[in-house]
Amino acid sequence: MRKRVLFGLGMAAMLAGFGASSVAQVSGLRIMAPAAPGGGWDQTARAIQSVLESSKLATGTQVANVAGAGGTVGLAQFVNAKGDGNQMMVMGLVMVGAIQTNKSKANLDMVTPIARLTGEFQALVVPAGSKIQNLGDFLEAWKANPGGTPVAGGSAGGTDHITVGLLARASGTDMSKVNYVPYAGGGEALAALLGNQVAAGVSSLSEFLPQVQAGKLRLLGVSSPKRIEGVNAPTFKEQKVNVEIANWRGIVAPPGIAEARRKELVGMMDKMSATPQWKEILKQRNWIDLYQSGSKFEVFLKLEDEKIVKTLRDIGLLK
Repeated sequence: MRKRVLFGLGMAAMLAGFGASSVAQVSGLRIMAPAAPGGGWDQTARAIQSVLESSKLATGTQVANVAGAGGTVGLAQFVNAKGDGNQMMVMGLVMVGAIQTNKSKANLDMVTPIARLTGEFQALVVPAGSKIQNLGDFLEAWKANPGGTPVAGGSAGGTDHITVGLLARASGTDMSKVNYVPYAGGGEALAALLGNQVAAGVSSLSEFLPQVQAGKLRLLGVSSPKRIEGVNAPTFKEQKVNVEIANWRGIVAPPGIAEARRKELVGMMDKMSATPQWKEILKQRNWIDLYQSGSKFEVFLKLEDEKIVKTLRDIGLLK
């Protein structure tokens, strides 16, 4: 009996050890950031690399940058890696829109969804000296004179433009008459706002928050489902404007990978998202934890694509 007990304990220990090592031994993983170094996708890819390595969930992880056309240049290369379970690619809402506006032959139906990771909620602001005091004032002015109420944001068809389209549709404003002023970077849009060259601006909350806190911009609303802790502003929904959107980022694998490998990659990301290292990165960079993996992320991607296509048509960027 004693020998059997010892054998059972030893066998359990071996199995436990085997399970732990099988999780950790994802080796030689290559993560594509389909953008230039320094941007959000690049930062996300390198954060994933750092956490996977430091938490011993993977070894020999590398990051490669393939920039161009809202991520669609990288996507086109990525879908050609069919069946390669050692590759992953960071992507997000910007790519969903870019696929449509750039008429990309490669699309997200061709990849294997792994996980949605992080996001940033959008904010609508006006200069502090503006007569517009709240969202109601803005919508009233917008409806009365859409062309005379210019709104600054990022590139045409991007997250900021999509947010403006959603606000217009939800508030009954004629999107075809909206004066959306696209800027190449957040700094240019901010300068236009502070210089009173535009009536309002839309961007991620983190872009505007320092100027809001300094009293130079007035925050009219945010696109989160509920109020954000530490931010003194109501949501759009709270103000009876049914708009909720996050500039989310996720990660996918190439098409046609083995089902066992897909489950392994999903499991690896599930474990990574729960590590103290990942939670610390989210805190340091003010990234919102929007983690969702596997089939749930796959469903989300399909619904998001439908929503973005409809919005881009409403905006007039798609026929």
